[in-house]
Amino acid sequence: MEKNAPIIRGLSESQGRLLFACNTAEKGELSFSGVVEESAKDWKKEVEKFCKANGRFPHSITVNNTTAKLGTDFDSATKGQNVAFTEKTFTRQDVVKGKIAVVTGGAQGFGEGLVRGLCELGAFVWIADMNVKGASALADTLNKEYGKTVARGIEVNVTSEESVEAMCNSICKTTGGFDIFVSNAGVLRAGSVKEMTVKDFGFVTSVDYTGFFICTKYASQVLSLQNLPSKNVLSDIVAISSKSGLVGSNKNGAYAGAKFGTIGLVQSFALELVTDNIKVNAICPGNFLDGPLWSDPDRGLFVQYLNAGKVPGAKTVADVRAFYEAKVPMNRGCRTQDVMRALAYIIEQAYETGQAVPVTGGQVMLN
Repeated sequence: MEKNAPIIRGLSESQGRLLFACNTAEKGELSFSGVVEESAKDWKKEVEKFCKANGRFPHSITVNNTTAKLGTDFDSATKGQNVAFTEKTFTRQDVVKGKIAVVTGGAQGFGEGLVRGLCELGAFVWIADMNVKGASALADTLNKEYGKTVARGIEVNVTSEESVEAMCNSICKTTGGFDIFVSNAGVLRAGSVKEMTVKDFGFVTSVDYTGFFICTKYASQVLSLQNLPSKNVLSDIVAISSKSGLVGSNKNGAYAGAKFGTIGLVQSFALELVTDNIKVNAICPGNFLDGPLWSDPDRGLFVQYLNAGKVPGAKTVADVRAFYEAKVPMNRGCRTQDVMRALAYIIEQAYETGQAVPVTGGQVMLN
């Protein structure tokens, strides 16, 4: 991460980072990054005092000859608008409200559902994807829907250190960092161990396993700096694993192995990063039967399994779907809202790290 990348977030140690703040200067290290010793705490206290005395946030604040604009959301922060100051009381529904999230693989499919869910809960979301056009188009749609800037698209290739580092630097320069990093980007190529090529095996593991390592490497650098001024603020890195990270998957070893490995990384990173007030957890969804991976009419797994005769006696796609639904005690596939509830729980829970939370309808249970 660039040493001079501004990281300016929030005013209240007790309530967490409630504000967006964007640096307008080209150079200069701001005290909230933790680089400028104890002055960060004094700066926050002075701004809080100003807010309570004047009933609004200051248009901007200068620290070490560097000017930053403040606001309660992206638009007001970037424009330095007057914003009425009000004391905020948070409920469970507000667990991500006012926070900045990054979702990799967020332009489509399951990732898009997570982006929409986070925006609905009041977060500002960076939609990070190789498909930057799709990410930007989704952001435009959401911004129009909400009538303000709630998301922005950004390009990233999670298998490239240079790309992930550049993404984190760009985010820091624009929104002063982030609070929640959701490592969702993933790929799947099924096949027998007797037939799968090393190339296909490496493709899956490079995205699903190594990609999580690279993202955590650079996300943790940002979050550890942000957390220096406050001992009360917890940040979150969340890996979207799979039920295949908890139990093996027949003829799907590359994917299952990568997801098992991701949980090992989650536990190891959690032990290391807890001293930086960073929680690291995983969510393990069951089969997302309504998503394109399964339901695409031409290339979806339902069609593939039907054509391959994987489900005995199945004559239609509906038969294949019914077979997989019957494996779940709750008789349906996993949905985005199921994972969103788990994500909100993980973020709210201040006393759990290194966990792999199953969201499988009872198909896979921890013991």
